[in-house]
Amino acid sequence: MDMGRLEYVRTATMILVLLLCLNGMEKVNSESSSVPALFVFGDSSVDVGNNNFLNSMAKANFFPYGIDFSNGSTGRFSNGKSLIDFIGEFLDVPSPPPFADLSSVGSGILNGVNFASASGGILDESGRHYGERYSLSQQVLNFNDVLSKYKTMMNASTLSQYLAKSITIMVAGNNDYINNYLMPELYTTSVNYTTQEFGKLLVNNYMQKIMTLYNFGLRKFFLAGIGPLGCTPNQRARGLAPPGNCVDSVNQMVGPFNEGLRSTVDQLNKNHPDAIFVYGNSFHVLGDIINNPNAYSLTIVDRACCGIGIYRGQISCLPLQFPCLLRNQYVFWDAFHPTESVAYVLAWRAHNGPPEDSYPINIKQMALH
Repeated sequence: MDMGRLEYVRTATMILVLLLCLNGMEKVNSESSSVPALFVFGDSSVDVGNNNFLNSMAKANFFPYGIDFSNGSTGRFSNGKSLIDFIGEFLDVPSPPPFADLSSVGSGILNGVNFASASGGILDESGRHYGERYSLSQQVLNFNDVLSKYKTMMNASTLSQYLAKSITIMVAGNNDYINNYLMPELYTTSVNYTTQEFGKLLVNNYMQKIMTLYNFGLRKFFLAGIGPLGCTPNQRARGLAPPGNCVDSVNQMVGPFNEGLRSTVDQLNKNHPDAIFVYGNSFHVLGDIINNPNAYSLTIVDRACCGIGIYRGQISCLPLQFPCLLRNQYVFWDAFHPTESVAYVLAWRAHNGPPEDSYPINIKQMALH
């Protein structure tokens, strides 16, 4: 082969290799960026620091919260990472910053925003005795504020694709029971509504917020149901069940909400084929963890790791209180919230689980749509 022919083959080979590399890079980038951002709405289960900036008693920006978290006490109601942190890791999306502190993150806003607020509920009144909080209605308004910022950062077509590919995580309803319906001394809902009526009221209000976010351009929704609230240390400490037992009446109370939310997901998927709505069966997953703790290397299911009183659930974790040592063996970190270990399981099953956990598809499948 003459030198000219040999040089031609070498050049052609180099070009082919370069094209293959570039194609591979495009595939990698496409996969890693299939979910550009996370938008988070809800309560203390997913709050990462919004309440730090509010005049609220519902805060977790002090030790021992964050004792096992690299950044310390950030406002997460956990000993370590939260559900959102783990879901972000599974999706290769950084855990989004709190809405109340966006001035410090700059372009980090492109990873999404966390609007969740401790003590906030679906109903505006829920949690009012704790002081300031972002109700779900206010969180939706806050999203609209952020949307106006995005409109200055990208054109309409790019923004539309960005919002459509992003995943919205919503964890709401807990405070409407714990800090409303179950507090007849402060709220009248338990007098005005049966449990069936209250569940329907919540679902109807919830759907209004979800459809507003849909109209803003969001298209992928993971809607977490309410877990077995009667199994929290707080509810066990009320003494309404035999020692070692969950409060069945409270667990049954949240049934109408969960059933309504799941059936509404079916309806939303039918009516809006351009979007995906997923129901996260928190009641099933957390119930499985509580009933089968050994399967998850857990041993303590009824007591909080940090708190005061019966089951350490009468008063939640206090500043500078020293928590339990074996935190990875506890289901509950404080009177209401799971430990980092349990948050990981909840996130993993939401991301990878079967329809019994995440219906009709899981977050991983939703990300690929």
